[in-house]
Amino acid sequence: MAEKIPQTFANHTRWDPLFHFFLAPVSLLLLVWAVAHLVRHYSHEAVAMVVFALLLALTIFMTRTYALKVQDRVIRLEERLRLASLMPVGAKIPELAERQLIALRFASDAELPSLAHKAASQQLGSKQIKQAIQTWRPDYWRV
Repeated sequence: MAEKIPQTFANHTRWDPLFHFFLAPVSLLLLVWAVAHLVRHYSHEAVAMVVFALLLALTIFMTRTYALKVQDRVIRLEERLRLASLMPVGAKIPELAERQLIALRFASDAELPSLAHKAASQQLGSKQIKQAIQTWRPDYWRV
């Protein structure tokens, strides 16, 4: 098995070739083509084609959105458990927004408590949190 490339802020974005380079563009092209066909040749069949293309595009994008939302919920739970185990006894887990918790998953165990406190007190965004990470903890499972 090949070694995985170390993950950093610069290369952590994950692309799913089937979705990003085939399903999404083809479904959008089909929708544009169906609308153009409807404008040029109005008929009941052309209307049905637009409705079908719209349903297909929405299904593709909603399926992806739902999968990412489930992953975000699991990551949020995982990071809350991780924070609870790494924070000093008696310390309250900071109230972090979902996006902050998801960004903190890349922080090493050593820097997570201080970075979580900083993210909560300064209301850092996910990009700012990721840029502040010194020792990157890779997440190769994100879809």
